[in-house]
Amino acid sequence: PLTVEEVRMLVELFYLPYRHGPQAQRLLEDLQWLRANSPSMGVPTRSPNPSVVAQWRGRARSFQQLCAQTCCLHSCFVRSAGQALLYDLHPYLWDVRNLLLAASAFVLWLGCQSIAAPLFPGEDAEPWVHRGGLFGELQALLPVGNSCDLFCHPPPLFPSRQLYLLRPLLPRDKVRWDLCAPSALGLAPAQQCPALPGRVLGSFLSLSSEYTFVLEDENGPCGYAAGALCAEGFLQERDSSWLPAMQRRYPQELGVLGQVRERLWCWDGVGEGGFPHCVCRLQGVLEEALLFFHTKPVSVPLPVLRRFPSLVQLDTAPRVQDVGAGCSLAVSLLSALRANGSRGVFCQVSAADHRQLSFYSKLG
Repeated sequence: PLTVEEVRMLVELFYLPYRHGPQAQRLLEDLQWLRANSPSMGVPTRSPNPSVVAQWRGRARSFQQLCAQTCCLHSCFVRSAGQALLYDLHPYLWDVRNLLLAASAFVLWLGCQSIAAPLFPGEDAEPWVHRGGLFGELQALLPVGNSCDLFCHPPPLFPSRQLYLLRPLLPRDKVRWDLCAPSALGLAPAQQCPALPGRVLGSFLSLSSEYTFVLEDENGPCGYAAGALCAEGFLQERDSSWLPAMQRRYPQELGVLGQVRERLWCWDGVGEGGFPHCVCRLQGVLEEALLFFHTKPVSVPLPVLRRFPSLVQLDTAPRVQDVGAGCSLAVSLLSALRANGSRGVFCQVSAADHRQLSFYSKLG
């Protein structure tokens, strides 16, 4: 069952329409203060005051701990509440959980970004854009708070108690993405083909890592959101320097595909049951990943780049069934881009990639 402290926190999150309990009020005050004092964390012409930085980081840690407690409360509530109470209150708690996941990641990003002091646009939203209660006030404090389509998702039919962590990319993450390579098949290091993660995220990790966020669950990384503030410059650099470097690293004439095919065929004789089918599917993915570097990218029309100057790319693992986690990824990335002056974003999706089309459609 829920503890007394968890019940108290639940009550304080949804106290009265225009009045919040102490912990909810602290969430609002911390986020407002961190946003107002965030320029001291950037890299302006002069170095920030160390005492101000220490104060900012201390308050950021306090805010993130409170966000984490709220996420744990959501998980405990799903596990412990009676069915009638669960379906009455879960939509509200689920909304706040998703928003605090994004807000916590955005605050972490403010503390580690190293580009320029963030700019928060002061546009007035229409009254109907922001909902009431704690959710609406938190929404208004995020740079993309006026984008109502990001905040109107229905809760899942079957509530999940899965805990998620959302944060900016760390240096060690660049190594962890290589775990996508098929080492479980026993391939030699030269044959494990780091082209797999390189195809998905390589250009963003190399050219725009400061706008990359990672979603984790109890099993490790399960989603990402990556972006480029100036898509025109990013695409030019990708095509002129990054892609040629990848082509030199994975040349077609080396016969890498033949080596992979030969090794997988040897495993075919050892495997049992459906293992050969898995091998064939993996072989196709490897071929697609390697050939990706030798295919001329589709050019983006200039009117698109002028109207939507930033590029984004998001995805989650198939095990992430909660659309709220994907929404939190989008809100954190778009908040970071918006805080640095982006007026709009676009993404590139293959017309044949039905899974990605469905993912973006669910985000609105």
